[in-house]
Amino acid sequence: MGTTTVQLQQLAWYENNEFEIQFPDSWEVTTCYMKGHDRPPLNDQGFREAFANPIGTKPIRELARGKNDVVILFDDMSRPTRVAKIIPYVLEELEAAGIKDSSIRFIAAVGTHGALNRIDFAKKLGENVLSRFPVYNHNPYENCIPLGTTSRGTPLAVNSEFMGCDFKISIGSILPHYLTGFSGGGKIIMPGVASIDTMFHNHGIIAAESIARGESMETWSAKFETNEFRLDMAEAAEMAGLDVEVDAVLNGRCETTALFVGHPAYAHLEGVKLAREVYATQPIRNQDITILNTYAKASEAFILPLSWTAKMMLKDKGDMVVISNAPEGQVTHYLAGPSGEKTGGRLWLPRTTLPPNITRFILLTPYVDLAGAAWLAPRESIVWARTWPEALKLLTETYGDSAKVAVIPDATMQYFTW
Repeated sequence: MGTTTVQLQQLAWYENNEFEIQFPDSWEVTTCYMKGHDRPPLNDQGFREAFANPIGTKPIRELARGKNDVVILFDDMSRPTRVAKIIPYVLEELEAAGIKDSSIRFIAAVGTHGALNRIDFAKKLGENVLSRFPVYNHNPYENCIPLGTTSRGTPLAVNSEFMGCDFKISIGSILPHYLTGFSGGGKIIMPGVASIDTMFHNHGIIAAESIARGESMETWSAKFETNEFRLDMAEAAEMAGLDVEVDAVLNGRCETTALFVGHPAYAHLEGVKLAREVYATQPIRNQDITILNTYAKASEAFILPLSWTAKMMLKDKGDMVVISNAPEGQVTHYLAGPSGEKTGGRLWLPRTTLPPNITRFILLTPYVDLAGAAWLAPRESIVWARTWPEALKLLTETYGDSAKVAVIPDATMQYFTW
């Protein structure tokens, strides 16, 4: 009997290579790629054009002229942005503005995620940056300056080092997001460098108010322009004085395929227009098995929309396989993550049941993380597999020579359209 082979990306911050899974050739296997999976990466000319033609504002080299202290925010390791490839162009702009190295610092906009270490900084920024500039972690519990209250009632307090600088730049990426529709833009301020109390209101109180109006995670992720979370974050970025946003749109290998530089609000809106096209994915219904690979955000696999993915793609009953090759495990989340068997952050809601049409939930990873897995499913409901042959054996024992299978190459980056 022959086999059908599917190649999946894995280990974004490690080998960044392909992972091969095989199926019996008698099975009907459909790989659901996003539209921009194979978009070419941006070349040097493309990067330079983005910085030379910012959206809604002047170039950095003009805006930064005469400034005394510059801060550059960057997203953390749970995001796939190749910041090291973008920074040289930012530094070139700052040098053209007459800014000295001694006036520049970097801050990891970790929000309520765990702090990064030097290994992480080197992967994200490159050794050259670490040898030239100080790099700090944001601390959501200390040294946050109150800036007032947003129009949605969020008490905004932001990192004091960030607020002490007179020129502020952010570097991140635009990806589908379960709360805000798309990430990027003001999200690097709130939650990125905001206080824990600020984030509790934005992620918790606004969510509760939205749920009271009959909304849900499914409706939040499906909208952008009128998304309350996103609008609150955009207002926070304005209040905090973020001068320039640099946001990437990525292809299926997490390469920068387009770059949006400029005013945080206007550049973000333009970037999302392309992101809607790039990450759009045509799903397929009535499958026996749905396989969700996690690549771009493998360490934040708990954000996967399991309920409506199962509802859209599986039959009344079917199996779901999640592939999470994350050596670091699931990212620490002090606001909404677990911190014990019965304790967690202020917004921790343990999973108690599987979605009704998932018969079996198989978690494929050689890096077992029992605490982190509680984000995805009740621990007693998880069937663990360390290798693909182990997972395939479980599936073939159930389905024999006939199964309909949908493979999502990166469920942390793709979103479904009809």
